[in-house]
Amino acid sequence: MIPQETDAKEATASSKIWRSWRENLTLVAIALLLAVLIRTFVAEPRYIPSDSMVPTLYEGDRLVVEKLSYHFQPPVTGDIVVFQAPAELQRRGYPKDQAFIKRVIGTPGEILKVTDGKVYLNGQPLQEDYIAEPPNQPFPAVQVPVDELFVMGDNRNDSNDSRYWGFLPRQNIIGRAVFRFWPLNRIGFI
Repeated sequence: MIPQETDAKEATASSKIWRSWRENLTLVAIALLLAVLIRTFVAEPRYIPSDSMVPTLYEGDRLVVEKLSYHFQPPVTGDIVVFQAPAELQRRGYPKDQAFIKRVIGTPGEILKVTDGKVYLNGQPLQEDYIAEPPNQPFPAVQVPVDELFVMGDNRNDSNDSRYWGFLPRQNIIGRAVFRFWPLNRIGFI
């Protein structure tokens, strides 16, 4: 074989290897960018750190939280939302970026109260087949302000919620819990 042909074959092989590496690095960069964009704007995984949502969600459950729907429609009673600590919780020592999860009970303009172990919304008792047990403390009637929500945990007697720290500003919402992917024996939509 002539030395020039060997050099040309080696150059071609080297060029193919470099092109393959460049393509792979480009694919990895695109995948990372898509992952960051999806997690930032579309959906992200979260875990449940406490028993405040029992029996709907248990400590250690892993969820998908979607972030798009509240850009097009407001939260409604019954939605389970993940949110950053409101100002009152921050004053009590929780970091601003700590996430909480609760169920929306009251939306702007609605009046709610807790009496005799029942939550009343606009004078009507809520049908709450998702709670661990009826709330054991009364709560006076309040009207939910504009751009805020009243949220409660499903484990009503073991939940740090709007009854203790006030209304949830809508801008604190990260997203809506939609799907449990762990543990496998309880996988499914929420």
